Amino acid sequence: MSGLDAELVALAQNVLAENRAAGRRIAMAESCTGGLVSAALTEIAGSSDVFDRGFVTYSNEAKMEMLGVSDDVLATFGAVSVATAWAMAQGALRHSGADIAVSITGIAGPGGATPGKPVGMVVFARAVRGEDPETVVADTRQFGDLGRSEVRRQAVLVALELLRP
Repeated sequence: MSGLDAELVALAQNVLAENRAAGRRIAMAESCTGGLVSAALTEIAGSSDVFDRGFVTYSNEAKMEMLGVSDDVLATFGAVSVATAWAMAQGALRHSGADIAVSITGIAGPGGATPGKPVGMVVFARAVRGEDPETVVADTRQFGDLGRSEVRRQAVLVALELLRP
């Protein structure tokens, strides 16, 4: 068994079952969670019929190379922004066979905070194949300085909920 807690695994099971029933494949683009959402999903046997792939794009270079996030977006808005999260989710859709992609970018701490972007700030975006890419579906959460592990855990819970049909 992995180090994933029962709540994450149970939610991941539900997400997989609901997307399987809806005939949807999913992809993740993760920064501050470092692949934890993908790990939770792949903890479940049989997840490969629903989970297409996960992109761990921790650095700005990875966001640009793997997901096609433009350097202009990163320079203008920063890595932790709605614009970057949206570009990450769109890139995950473009570079996968998924029907839905969720992205996560944030500041897990203890360092990395900047004015206006405190520790515990995490931005999420969801992109669905066939929907207007100009319609941004994004959410910014301020979890607070709960400690690195708990910020990341809370981010995984939110991302899993966003993957639900």
